Amino acid sequence: MKKFLSVLILIIAGYTSMAAQNVAKFEFKSEVIDYGEIEKRSNGVRVFTFKNIGNAPLVIENVYSSCGCTVPTWTKTAISPGGSGEIQVKYDTSRTGPIRRTITIYSNADEPTKAIKIKGKVLDPEEEI
Repeated sequence: MKKFLSVLILIIAGYTSMAAQNVAKFEFKSEVIDYGEIEKRSNGVRVFTFKNIGNAPLVIENVYSSCGCTVPTWTKTAISPGGSGEIQVKYDTSRTGPIRRTITIYSNADEPTKAIKIKGKVLDPEEEI
């Protein structure tokens, strides 16, 4: 019986360590992009870059924004371990005022739901007079 339990423990430990090794993992250059103060109708496109530092291909299933004023696009193909990808965010800069938006990423990574953020302020030239 002791021999059986020992073998069972070794099998479970081996399976657990193998499963833990085969996982995709995000490493973002930055998880927050600060637009700073920008002019109304200026370029609202910014890019989040990331690397897959895991041991399995990283697949982004979907990316959502907290508002229709922010449109994300992303790398649609699987990112191999060690490979890089990007999430491009286009904010509608015809809207003036503070920018505080969350972009949520759904993937097969070790953290399957990941939030990244944009912030800043779009200046209204009419308010400066």
